[in-house]
Amino acid sequence: MFKRFLAAFLLSLTAIAAHAESNYRVLSKPGRVDKPGMIEVREFFWYGCRHCYSLEPHLVKWLQTKPADVNFIRTPAALNPQWEVNARGYYAVDMMGLTAKTHAALFHAIHVAGERPFDQQSLARFYSKLGVDPAAFNGNYNSFAVSGQVAKGRKLAQDYGLEGVPAVVVNGKYVISGDGPAVIGTLNELIAKERAATRRK
Repeated sequence: MFKRFLAAFLLSLTAIAAHAESNYRVLSKPGRVDKPGMIEVREFFWYGCRHCYSLEPHLVKWLQTKPADVNFIRTPAALNPQWEVNARGYYAVDMMGLTAKTHAALFHAIHVAGERPFDQQSLARFYSKLGVDPAAFNGNYNSFAVSGQVAKGRKLAQDYGLEGVPAVVVNGKYVISGDGPAVIGTLNELIAKERAATRRK
């Protein structure tokens, strides 16, 4: 009886491990992290992506208890001209320190209210309703600083071999796919793995 129970238990652990591994891939060439010494978690997203919208509440909940040794970075993917519009909008607002006020609101506007702020003018109008100065937004939109951030994000996405979003990259080594709670489970496992590897050095 005990042997059968043990066999079933081990089988369930194997299934869980296989499921977790299927949610991510290991990069052949690890990328650099922004803050060496911390475990980097970088989320690639596009506001128009419904899967990114589905992942967002899980990430928001995880961020409430994010470990102190983890550096979380949102990166709007700019893999095509349409996505670049929203990436520029994100960084233009971020330069003003207003991302916390606008991030969830834009997701809601697109996926709940049915709005389509996918060009510079409509983004400026949308953000102005949240208190963002349109002149400052438009000034930032095509600025050197924003262009640099967009280019950096695009190169990272290409280096990581991303073909879509959402994608969560852990420490420049692992790419997690998916949009449900399993992503958070895999994320926590990989953070623990990286933390243990650092301690062994």
